[in-house]
Amino acid sequence: MTQAAIYGLAGTELSRDERIFFRSAQPVGFILFRRNCETAEQTLRLTQSLREIAGNDNVPILIDQEGGRVVRMRPPEWPAFPAAERFAQLYAIAPMSAIEAARSNARAIALTLRASGINVNCLPMLDVRQPGASDIIGDRALGSDPMQVAALGRAMLDGMASAGVVGVIKHLPGHGRALVDSHKELPVVTASAEELEVDLEPFERLSHATMGMAAHVLYTAWDTDRPASQSPTVIADIIRHRIGFDGFLMSDDSNMGALTGSQGERAAACVAAGCDVALPCNGVLADNIEVAKAVGDLSPEGAERLARAMAGTMVDGDGPDLAESLAKRDTLLALA
Repeated sequence: MTQAAIYGLAGTELSRDERIFFRSAQPVGFILFRRNCETAEQTLRLTQSLREIAGNDNVPILIDQEGGRVVRMRPPEWPAFPAAERFAQLYAIAPMSAIEAARSNARAIALTLRASGINVNCLPMLDVRQPGASDIIGDRALGSDPMQVAALGRAMLDGMASAGVVGVIKHLPGHGRALVDSHKELPVVTASAEELEVDLEPFERLSHATMGMAAHVLYTAWDTDRPASQSPTVIADIIRHRIGFDGFLMSDDSNMGALTGSQGERAAACVAAGCDVALPCNGVLADNIEVAKAVGDLSPEGAERLARAMAGTMVDGDGPDLAESLAKRDTLLALA
């Protein structure tokens, strides 16, 4: 059986103990960070070893390659990618140009990822930027207007899909109002259900996306005790029903400071609440082993959603190459 977890790993190559663990655990997939990506050639070797261990050429291998300050594959080995705010600024004066720039940028990102064996990118961020909120979102947001956020987010999904990379909409049901950094502590959002309609709108418009990530944010309008990622109420009533998202749902990083309890308890609570998988990212083998004992197997419904999502990675269509995609993006962004 496939385990309901996507694991981080420690370094630029797998250790003997990691190989033994991953073969035994049979996780849904893996997620890479800066510590795992030194060169394109090394990263490709690493992802090839992960596919071999999984016995699946299409196993999900994730990364957060957003652009701006959130990039795992960095220059000079890989191209630089701008923060989302750049596309929001262009949208203010030329919406269609911004949409095309976002699509070209996303295709360029996806081409670099596929060249290193990565097939899932945790992008786009559909969090609506709010004044006074924590800078953890900040320039990573596609704007403060929900329709604009959805339009640019759709372009990013399409651009990545054109190069065979699945996008992950995040952070359901909206992280834009958080006053603190969920990497460090639990954000509590006290906005009313009516006010939160703004946050939900981009996710509703892109509810057809095949992968999504649940936020470690507590919304008192919906659940006064548990963050969205661990709330059966928020996942069933808001994410699945109200937003209408029927894709593969992962938690945000279950090692983050927003959650409490042991690593196994955190991950298990996310899965029990309705996330298809937990996402322990720190790459600490002892923590991964603890999670493996706690989370259980991927549900049949989760397996079906995963298969539907990963079917998009088999796309091998024609289109602009990396240089052409980057040049088109830069020409359009120069308009702003």
